[in-house]
Amino acid sequence: MQNLVSLNLSAQDLADVDAAISTLRRVFAQMIALQPSQRRDLYKMGDKSEAFCRQTLAVLAANPQIIPPSLNLAEAQADLTALDQLRPRLQQLEQLVERADDTALALGSDIITVALEGYGLLKVSGKNEALKSVRKDLSARFSHGSKAAQPVAAA
Repeated sequence: MQNLVSLNLSAQDLADVDAAISTLRRVFAQMIALQPSQRRDLYKMGDKSEAFCRQTLAVLAANPQIIPPSLNLAEAQADLTALDQLRPRLQQLEQLVERADDTALALGSDIITVALEGYGLLKVSGKNEALKSVRKDLSARFSHGSKAAQPVAAA
């Protein structure tokens, strides 16, 4: 029988997680949420363009005489610093979410494995009248209706 994970979170564990989430929500409140159309329309800074951006900002900082007042170099430098601070934390959060997702998937798989085996036992061993209606209710999970082609009426 499958048992991929056994998870027993104490009340204190859950309180700690809830407190951590609350703290993250407070800190992340200043971060933005983009609409899909906004995401599509933005310039994307990939690995190659990041190197270009870093080098360009460094050259601009070394040559302030060529920077027009309309170009906000200080804001771009602050954005770069914030990105450098955010990335390792984002990576850690992604790893935690992936681990939580995998655990939830494994828990669900463990549950459905036992439920399917139990249902099979009910079908075989539970043929007495007391379980007949329960078996019928449970069997609804497997009824998908007939997929055979319906006869066409003659014209």
